[in-house]
Amino acid sequence: MTRPHTVQGYEDWPDALANGVFAPADPVAARVAALLGVPQPTPVTPRVVRRWDDGGPGDDPLVGTEIEWRTGFGPPTRAWVVRPREQGTLPGVLALHCHGGVKSVGGERLVRTDRPSPGAERRRTEHYEGRALVNDLARRGHVVLVHDAFTWGSRRVRLDPEPWRLRAVMDVQRAAWAAAGHVPDDDEAYDVAAAHHEDAVAKVAGWIGTSFAGTVAHDDLVALDVLAALPGVDAARLGVVGFSGGGGRAATLTALDERVRASAVVCMMATAASMTPAHVDAHSWLLATPGLAPALDLPDLAAARGTHHQLVLSALDDPLFPRDGILAAHDRLEELFTGATGTYEGALVPGGHVFTRAMQEHLGTFLRETLGAPSARCQEERRAAQE
Repeated sequence: MTRPHTVQGYEDWPDALANGVFAPADPVAARVAALLGVPQPTPVTPRVVRRWDDGGPGDDPLVGTEIEWRTGFGPPTRAWVVRPREQGTLPGVLALHCHGGVKSVGGERLVRTDRPSPGAERRRTEHYEGRALVNDLARRGHVVLVHDAFTWGSRRVRLDPEPWRLRAVMDVQRAAWAAAGHVPDDDEAYDVAAAHHEDAVAKVAGWIGTSFAGTVAHDDLVALDVLAALPGVDAARLGVVGFSGGGGRAATLTALDERVRASAVVCMMATAASMTPAHVDAHSWLLATPGLAPALDLPDLAAARGTHHQLVLSALDDPLFPRDGILAAHDRLEELFTGATGTYEGALVPGGHVFTRAMQEHLGTFLRETLGAPSARCQEERRAAQE
């Protein structure tokens, strides 16, 4: 009997490592790329899938576009771009979705379209206080792109038939569901299976010369290229933002690409020393790349570039991070940015692992101040003056 492929849909993944890993001339990017084993990104050609409008006259109208591209391995990447209807050159923001233990939905959890997804709505309610971050940042005067990262959404791994080890685990899970009289929907069943299967994906990644986080970073580099090339985007004013696992991705991408001018990490900051022995198991392979923490602690990764504007928002009651580690990381960031050409702003707020409305407002102010985007009110006043 032939065993199913461990990473179905990614049979061509090893080919992406045939020419080695991403090796930019920039020493900061080269160091991080080598630690993560980031596959070499290749140019892509986005294809427009469809367009929609969000809002009408006098309601901060937005234009949304769903696009798709092929990275060179695995299934196509689906992404969403939202911008103010008024055309002009605006800063670009790449929004990076969280992990959340949910692989059935990727970037869609951050954007509200004309075709609401129940799964995306649930994720927004759980982690973002119901707000669509992409739409909100677009209303503040940005062109915002969010994409499905490696193993999420459109980039998910196929799990039918189930790989050998996963099948045994899911047989036990299905028996437990049956005993409880619970019938999971397709997304729930997939998310449970994908959570168990992430270990196997990480194993394959290490075996072929990359890492789980490195391949996610590859997808983020490609998405930043797409954003920078969009019409109406000022490629000299690019920002990245992310909550939870998306925050770790933001820190990594900022170190990998010197075009990032403003970076925001939300609920994803602590020292590596504080995470052991009790907190590492709360996190995914996005954080646990072998060899990364001893070489480059999380605050050091966020500050590695040192020429950008860095915002870190941390919740002091976040159960995924020890409070002493959060405080130590913020002290370390202040130290690292002292004398740097870039700037650091840290905020410690009460609460758990949620990107609250207040934190999102803080982020909006940070991006306006660092990327120069006008507020929604300023845009209205400018349009009125022109009329």
